[in-house]
Amino acid sequence: MKHVWLYPSKSDIETERLQCTQEGRDLSLVQYEFNRILAHDLENSANWPAAYALLDKTITLPIRSDFKFHEPSDLEGIRAARPVPVQIPTLSLASAELEDRVYGAWAGRTIGCLLGKPVEGWRRPKMWGYLKETNRWPLNDFFKIDILSQEQKDKWNLNSEWHSAWFGDRAKAMPEDDDMNYTTTGLAIMKKHGASFTPTDVANFWMNEIPINHTCTAERIAYKNFALLIGPPESASYRNPYREWIGAQIRADFWGYAAPGNPELAAEFAWRDASISHVKNGIYGEMWVAAMIAAAFVTSDIQTIIRAGLAQIPANCRLSDAIESVLEWHEVEVDYDTAVYRLHELWNEDRPHDWCHTISNAMIVVIALLWGENDYATTICRAVQPCFDTDCNGATSGSILGAIIGRKSLPSNWMDVINDTLHTGVAGYNTVRIADLTRDTMKVIEKTA
Repeated sequence: MKHVWLYPSKSDIETERLQCTQEGRDLSLVQYEFNRILAHDLENSANWPAAYALLDKTITLPIRSDFKFHEPSDLEGIRAARPVPVQIPTLSLASAELEDRVYGAWAGRTIGCLLGKPVEGWRRPKMWGYLKETNRWPLNDFFKIDILSQEQKDKWNLNSEWHSAWFGDRAKAMPEDDDMNYTTTGLAIMKKHGASFTPTDVANFWMNEIPINHTCTAERIAYKNFALLIGPPESASYRNPYREWIGAQIRADFWGYAAPGNPELAAEFAWRDASISHVKNGIYGEMWVAAMIAAAFVTSDIQTIIRAGLAQIPANCRLSDAIESVLEWHEVEVDYDTAVYRLHELWNEDRPHDWCHTISNAMIVVIALLWGENDYATTICRAVQPCFDTDCNGATSGSILGAIIGRKSLPSNWMDVINDTLHTGVAGYNTVRIADLTRDTMKVIEKTA
């Protein structure tokens, strides 16, 4: 058997070169090897040993002396490198209000994910062309397919029945998606192991409950490593070119739900989860999002929420640096369209590494939050419209706004589409009501407090 996702590809090698460059490794001694291997046919198994040997070598390369960032991956090292703590209010919500806010976070994430799902992988010419041609620019509602003529469906390659089920005028619930699978996985892990769960518990849960072909990029490689008896944290770095991609960041949300008002604990939960498949900024992305969500239960101030997240990751890392840049754009009153343009100048949406990296998509989440005007619909639309990883960014921003405003304040025109129903690939949660997920989350919070 030779599954394309399970053997080394040219994409792996190209990504590894970019990854090493961005994390400051000295590639001067291996450039020839990169070029030689990329010239080979990696579908031929005879060339796999050379590709793996290169991946084994690059992870040991030294960091350049002129690299200005400090990026540990261990929890102790991360905590030692954090900036000055951010003061946030103490959690004081009554049980019913907290439950409404948890419900809002789950539902807000689900809606944002569904908004971005049908256009995942669309670049600006296609998405923006669709919106403008259908007089729906700027985005302010679910993407729709039944408004299109057959000629338009042909033009935008929208004739697949599977694909069309994601559009807002066809959806009857939230279909299965990896973003929501991982949020549900977090709940299942906490129900099974409690607040003392370990990275190994997470790895074992994946092996028992998630088929390998339901995983992607860094998660898929970590899964392969588990099967080779390479456990955390080595499973995150061994032959893993995708170690700073967005996969961990999209797994963050439940850890924030489980620790409302406690960003440090949420970030620790997130570290335990992220460290099995990611390193450095891949880990920081999950910690940052989890901490922001935890803070969103006690403050509605977006700047404070963002900084509460930054307070849990190294002050001098690439993710913090990028987020500080977006905060500066907002401070000098750059408009939303200009912020999106600047993002695209920094990250190339046509390059998979840029399209799926933690930092590029984290910047979009910050843009959506800052320019979202504390409005749920505006925020998720402004998370999806820039393109890149649309369902992930819509879900993350929707989760944060949902935690701020609660289920009762989510607009009915958005809520009605999902019918309070989520489909997942997680055992025991194949079809589940969001209200039930909320009640289970409240039980976890009670045990964690």
